Amino acid sequence: MENQISVWGLIADASLLVQLVMLALLAASVISWYLIFQRKAYFQTAKANQVEFEERFWSGMDLSRLYRESENVPGLEYIFRAGFKEFNRLRQNDMDADAIMSGTQRAMRVALAREADRLDANLSFLATVGSTSPYVGLFGTVWGIMNSFLGLAQEQQATLATVAPGIAEALIATAMGLFAAIPAVVAYNRFSAHSDKLYNTYETFVDEFASILHRNVYATEKAE
Repeated sequence: MENQISVWGLIADASLLVQLVMLALLAASVISWYLIFQRKAYFQTAKANQVEFEERFWSGMDLSRLYRESENVPGLEYIFRAGFKEFNRLRQNDMDADAIMSGTQRAMRVALAREADRLDANLSFLATVGSTSPYVGLFGTVWGIMNSFLGLAQEQQATLATVAPGIAEALIATAMGLFAAIPAVVAYNRFSAHSDKLYNTYETFVDEFASILHRNVYATEKAE
């Protein structure tokens, strides 16, 4: 029992480089899990805001009233406010219908691009962790095994008990690499799908809202 090997003991006995690799992988894993929970909360909130705003928008409420009651929060409300604000500003400047619609659509496209950045925020980090962590862990394993065999060459008599601890501590780096990579890859794929779905919803809203404003501004122009 006195010679029993523990994981913590293997980590403590590992070479400095392998320990640094393990520390880097642990840090990447902790940051990944923080971002996973943060992104999950963000997408849940974004979805709830989208559903709630679409219900108000398609309820037939007056657009001016909806603009006054809406908040400048990320999502459809942000895009709606950007478009409607620019629409009203251009109408007050007595511009023609084509110029009004061109400016309004441009404002909504800019807002849509900003929403796309918000949706994809930090996903690149999860992708990087998912793709590189196994290789970083493998590097630590190769380095640890190499040191084990170099130490073995200095032994008069090689036994399994002599080789096993060095190889075991080296393999911990690979295990930590996989531990960091697997959740990051799963989360990245899941959040990318959520991001694409929400972005498509936002893009559809931009086209539908532009059509409503288009009918509004041309009907007003004909009436005049």
